[in-house]
Amino acid sequence: MESGTLKRYLEREGATLVGVGDVTQALTGEILHLNRGIAIAINRSLTSDTVDLLSDLQRLAERWLKDKGFRALSIPPDSDRKKEKLISRLYKRFSHKTAVTCSGLGWVGKNGLVINRSFGSKLSWATVLTNAPLEADSPTFESECGDCELCVRHCPSGAVRGYLWSRGDPLREMVTYEKCRSHKSGRVAMDHKPNCGLCVTICPYSRNAGREKNERDA
Repeated sequence: MESGTLKRYLEREGATLVGVGDVTQALTGEILHLNRGIAIAINRSLTSDTVDLLSDLQRLAERWLKDKGFRALSIPPDSDRKKEKLISRLYKRFSHKTAVTCSGLGWVGKNGLVINRSFGSKLSWATVLTNAPLEADSPTFESECGDCELCVRHCPSGAVRGYLWSRGDPLREMVTYEKCRSHKSGRVAMDHKPNCGLCVTICPYSRNAGREKNERDA
């Protein structure tokens, strides 16, 4: 089933990037039949407005799929894991990173975040799982971080371990998240930000994204 129509539809409605991946190997239990992951990204930081837009895009994708007789399940954006929601219990069983890498839109960087070649780690993501037999994009197999160690050297908590992600070892722990969380909890007065964000801003892919945008707008 051709996926271009859905991608173009979501991009017209505000998505920056849309990809479709075969996520069969990452599924278990009650979601095993939903073997296509639609990765949706917008080029904005993860604020409440961003979450609202991502949620709207998910609803549009769900409606499009259901109108064609298929099932769909939205995995909420990272900051929208409300405990009272049923989907919050499924979140730990499926990561946005899986949909992104399976759809070829990026890899997991040494900073533990999705890195896209054009936008770095500045994209915010959401996922829709479906049983629609959508044509899948080619997956990402290896990290493109190479020998770069900037996020490792500049992480103030020492949480970034410096490993290279690969599709063959997708569950490797790239970041010691307890160190990261401890650092965040001790920094309540940093411009009211929930995290330091150095591993994003120091990344060459993220910095080049800003320059490319300025060049396009000039």
